[in-house]
Amino acid sequence: MSLKQIALLLALSLVLCGHAQAVLTIKITRGIEGALPIAIVPFSWKGTAKGPPTDVAEVIGNDLRRTGRFAPMPESDLPGRPHDGSQVDFRDWRRLGVENLVVGRLKQQGGGGYQVQFQLFDVFKGVQLAGYNIPSTARTLRTTAHQISDIVYEALTGERGAFATRIAYVTESEGADGNKRYALEVADSDGFNPQSILESTQPMLSPAWSPDGTRLAYVSFEAKRTVVYVQDLAQGSREVVAEYPGINSAPAWSPDGKRLALALSKDGNPEIYLLDLASRQLTRLTNNAAIDTEPAWAPDGESLAFTSDRGGRPQIYRISARGGTSSRLTFEGSYNARASFSPDGSALTMVHGSGGNYRIALLDLETNALRVLSSAKLDESPSFAPNGTMIIYATHDKEGSALAAVSVDGRVQQRLSLQKGRVREPAWSPFLD
Repeated sequence: MSLKQIALLLALSLVLCGHAQAVLTIKITRGIEGALPIAIVPFSWKGTAKGPPTDVAEVIGNDLRRTGRFAPMPESDLPGRPHDGSQVDFRDWRRLGVENLVVGRLKQQGGGGYQVQFQLFDVFKGVQLAGYNIPSTARTLRTTAHQISDIVYEALTGERGAFATRIAYVTESEGADGNKRYALEVADSDGFNPQSILESTQPMLSPAWSPDGTRLAYVSFEAKRTVVYVQDLAQGSREVVAEYPGINSAPAWSPDGKRLALALSKDGNPEIYLLDLASRQLTRLTNNAAIDTEPAWAPDGESLAFTSDRGGRPQIYRISARGGTSSRLTFEGSYNARASFSPDGSALTMVHGSGGNYRIALLDLETNALRVLSSAKLDESPSFAPNGTMIIYATHDKEGSALAAVSVDGRVQQRLSLQKGRVREPAWSPFLD
């Protein structure tokens, strides 16, 4: 992770400082058998208070644990409390079967700053794999901990970590007056630090992140009809980008951030349009008597997937970003909708309906093999993590309404529960490069 990436993450964590809502709690419901044993030693603390404002080691341990791929050692089982590589006796850790070890220090500095130092070791080889000194503040220590988790994850798996990203979602609760209240929230990927972007008595739908992670497009019913807004997260300002007659829905950013794909019914039935954000020029992509909606850009920007019932039931189709003839992608099941491309463009996730159940599925675009990943009766709104390893979605099961996440191979499953109310419409942010 570069210093530029770290600075951007810290800056965004400072500007998202609205009214905090109920925290999402994450429970791993299925992990990988034989997860890698790792030890994260509590960081030493040097400061004026009894303890640090954030337990950095605990955040790192929780991050790695919830991937299902790592098994952090319980703190009570640690054979020692080293805080620097010079204090590590690798023989103690080898005897316990620990493969990797994270140690670190947290030091308070003047002006409200902190210095976080960490080292990652291969226990059996006795060598350091990674180590950094990262400046932080009391308000950004959790972000710093997530950044360390990303570094550790990438060093051990070869894949880029996505802990220092964010999720957007919509909550629905009942006020003291008995009326429903809605909020568009942005939180860390582990559900902490939730911030309200918008609160309303009217529903909100379809939050979508801009490619640089600084803006959200979404649909709001504030005007008693659907209107698409784009909101700047740092400034808090927003603008209307689509309020045409009829339906304005399903915004999706082009990979270069210059256009939005939308579903609009201004000319009759819903069709897919492209909106140039600079010129406000609209380009119509589809022209069919059926309902065309839920566009999703391919990562290369050359094509889009969308949902259409032109074959009699909702299925996923693909069309060039320049227009032309659409091709059908899904044939298995009676219902396939709300598609989203994997970051490398090799697969689509979607809501797959069959036998009265609506579940999250993954379609391999090379082999056309479709695999169902979730197991509840009503799952919706899937969104890929930016590293392509996990999919977040909304679910409604016997435990109620919640967000959930599943790995692309189906082996790791998580449930993200809100303390009260309903939570829906999740969208995972991109990397902040």
